[in-house]
Amino acid sequence: MDTPTLVSNELDGLAQLRQLMASGKKPGILVSLGFDFVECDVGKAVFAGKPGDHAYNPIGTIHGGYAATLLDSACGCAVHSCLSATQAYTTLELKVAYHKAMTRDTRVVRAEGRVLSIGRRAAFAEARLVDDGGKLYASATSTLMVFER
Repeated sequence: MDTPTLVSNELDGLAQLRQLMASGKKPGILVSLGFDFVECDVGKAVFAGKPGDHAYNPIGTIHGGYAATLLDSACGCAVHSCLSATQAYTTLELKVAYHKAMTRDTRVVRAEGRVLSIGRRAAFAEARLVDDGGKLYASATSTLMVFER
């Protein structure tokens, strides 16, 4: 499997993300959990997916890790969109609040992430997981470490 990567010493973070979206290729996490990278701009990233049987847990609802992964992806890529060509990031902390359970009957949800602030060494982002009617399923705040590659 050809795993797409975003490492480039020529493109800034936003250009890397836009190139990935234009390529039509999906990183493995998007394939395995069945969601898509649907939007990016400076300080913003959006992922969308349809919760289904592939993400069920033993108690009969969508596993919290599904929501957490969408939210972490949105926060991380929102920060990625603000980086220079020589910078990278990693999540240091992700705090998730679950507002409503999801099931296989839940409509498509969107994790909408945005940067709250970014500095030389740390970035702070937040994301909300909502359906097309605006129903809130989960929210997150994230602290990310920014570093030179």
